[in-house]
Amino acid sequence: MNGIHGPDGLDERLLTRNGHAARQLAALLLRQGAGGAGARLPRVRDVAERLGVGNGTVQAALRLLEEAGAITTVARGHLGTFLVESDRAVLWRLSGLGTVPAAMPLPHSRRFEGLATGLRTAFEEAGAPFAITFLRGAAARVAAVAEGRAALAVLSRFAADQLLGQQPLELIADLGPGTYAGEHGLLLRPGVTLNSPGLRVVVDAASEDQRTLTERLFAHRPDVERVPCRSLQPWEELARGRADAAVWNLDEVPGHPVAQLQVLPLGDELTRDLAVRHASAALIARTGGAAAAAPAALRGAVELSTVTAVQGEVLRGERVPAY
Repeated sequence: MNGIHGPDGLDERLLTRNGHAARQLAALLLRQGAGGAGARLPRVRDVAERLGVGNGTVQAALRLLEEAGAITTVARGHLGTFLVESDRAVLWRLSGLGTVPAAMPLPHSRRFEGLATGLRTAFEEAGAPFAITFLRGAAARVAAVAEGRAALAVLSRFAADQLLGQQPLELIADLGPGTYAGEHGLLLRPGVTLNSPGLRVVVDAASEDQRTLTERLFAHRPDVERVPCRSLQPWEELARGRADAAVWNLDEVPGHPVAQLQVLPLGDELTRDLAVRHASAALIARTGGAAAAAPAALRGAVELSTVTAVQGEVLRGERVPAY
C-alpha cells in the first residue's frame, strides 16, 4: 500500500473539502469496525447524509482513502461496495484522532502489568497510537477523563458503576472477571483475630473497591476503628504496626501468601455479591463531543479479545510485560 504520502499532490488534496470528508469517513469506518476483508461499506447516500455532504464528495473521499493506501474496495453492482483489504494504521492517521491517552491503575501486580500489555498490544494492532498515565485511585482516573487529560480510564466494573453517574461518562467495555483483580482477602497482623475488640482496620480513601469491601465486611462492628491509609498499599499499614487488619486485592501483596500476615477469605456472601464486579476491568470514556471520537472509534477498531489473551500470557509467564 502507498501510505498517506502518495503521488499527484495527495497530501494537498487531503486538506480540501474532499480531504476533510475523507478524514471523517476514515473515523466512521473505524467506529463501525469496517476493517476486515469482505466487509460491506455503508451506502454513499447514507454516509453523505451522516457527514452533511453531497454524494460526489463521499465518492471523492473514498478515492482519496484508496489512493492513501487506507482501503482497497471492489464494487459488486446492486450489492454495494466491499472491502478487499484495509490498513487500520493508515485509517487512524487519516482520521486525525491522534494518540489515545489512557489512565490506568499503578502497575503493582502482574495482573495490572498484563492488562497494560494487552491494551498496548491491541491498540498497536489497531494502528492507534497509545499512551498510558498511571494514576492511583479510581476517582483520580475518572477525573482525568472528565477533564480531558485522558481519553480512556481503566477501573473495576464496581467502581465504574459507582462513579459513572457523577460525570458525563460512559462504559466502553467490560473485560470480564479476573481481568482487574484476582482474589480479595482480609489481612491480619500476627496475634490478631477477626473478633479482636477495637480492631484497627485500614480504609483507603483512594480506592472505591477497598473502601466499599471494608465497610461491607465490618458494617456490624461498631467497635472497629477505621484507620486512614497513609501508604501506597493498605497491607503496608499492618507491616508498620499502624493497623491490625486490611481488606485488599491479594494480587498486590508481595509473596502472597504473606509470610508474617494472616490471610482470611472475605466470606461467601460478600464474595458472591461483589467479587465479579470488583474483579472485572472496565474501560470508560467521555460521552459526546470531540473528546469521545477516539473511544467511539476504538469500539470498532480494537479487539478486546486481544487484551485478555495477552493478559493471560503475562499471568502465565509466557510473555514479558511491555507497556
